[in-house]
Amino acid sequence: MDKAAQKKTCPVCRSEAVSVFADVGRAPVHSNVLWQTREEALGAVLGEIRLGFCGVCGHIFNTAFDPDSIKYTQEYENSLHFSPFFQDYARSLALKLIEKYDLYGKDIIEIGCGKGDFLMLMSELGNNRGVGFDATYARERTERTERVKFIQDLYSEQYAGYKGDMVLSRQVLEHIDSPKRFLETLRLGIGGNSKAIIFCEVPNVLYTIRELAIWDIIYEHFSYFSSHSIDRLFRSAGYAVSALEESFEGQFLCLEARPAPSPLSDESDESWLNWFKKEVADFSRKHSGKVLAWKCELERIAATGHRAVIWGGGSKGVSFLNALDISGLIQYAVDINPYKQGKYIPGSGQEIVSPCFLSEYRPDVIILMNPNYAAEVWSLVREMGLKSRILIA
Repeated sequence: MDKAAQKKTCPVCRSEAVSVFADVGRAPVHSNVLWQTREEALGAVLGEIRLGFCGVCGHIFNTAFDPDSIKYTQEYENSLHFSPFFQDYARSLALKLIEKYDLYGKDIIEIGCGKGDFLMLMSELGNNRGVGFDATYARERTERTERVKFIQDLYSEQYAGYKGDMVLSRQVLEHIDSPKRFLETLRLGIGGNSKAIIFCEVPNVLYTIRELAIWDIIYEHFSYFSSHSIDRLFRSAGYAVSALEESFEGQFLCLEARPAPSPLSDESDESWLNWFKKEVADFSRKHSGKVLAWKCELERIAATGHRAVIWGGGSKGVSFLNALDISGLIQYAVDINPYKQGKYIPGSGQEIVSPCFLSEYRPDVIILMNPNYAAEVWSLVREMGLKSRILIA
């Protein structure tokens, strides 16, 4: 048995009462590293996904995850800021944080800042200074400013000297195979600054379970946090959680916290845990049925001579195309992000094209990967004069 297959200890509460409830199969280890040719894409490295459920705290994680298989470089492309809908979300979130915590002329640190879009927004809207850490940062993607500094590296103890009035971590914690150690490292860096605010955003596993959003499951995500498991994790790592809520139409969890003098109680809510166990069991029963239903639907579309594309060349699209193994039934993935266009989906090999391509290709069916973008996509499709049927994956 390899070392990845032996990961059966919960990363949140350290319990070994973990049971595998969904064997998702093999998927590209990098959903957001795209390829220059179809041949390269088809040769992308794959990894196993076997989701485990902790019977003590309710945390969900990939028991087959191997952190050594993940390499974050400048080729990693996960920016959502080309979407007007997402831009509105990011701007409203930035304004909310700035106004709530009086972040004007303050110091902001962002761990896992990507290409720097959100940190630049926080700087612009509040005249703040910023330092961003990310191994995937690309200097040519951001305008130069004296107020914001980017460090192309993963955050670690060596950067503890950087202090901030707010520390941001958005869509990062789920990638880390030792999340408690990461938070403890961050806590040491904060030191005695009890006024520092920590803001953490992660995908909401309850949305995945509740909506049977199986395309949210990707290899890069080691952890799948619920409000209960992330709250317990932060408390045990030395933080006092002051706010925790769903955002982005329920798809994200947003947590706000401050440093606590010492780790806090990590007791579980038994009534919630028993309820969530039933939800997870229901998801387990329905998972393979949804995959099969989509295979049948795509075969039916192809049998009638109709063309179909997916809209969304990010992680959901990669998950969808690889899980269904439908080579030949779908040739293109549409994405509004120009840095993805002309590249190829890892594992399945579809070419990523711009929305304008559809004016020529004229698909009969567009399969939308994320329902949050339905209005945006519908508007673009109608502007092109297309009468394509839009389905939600």
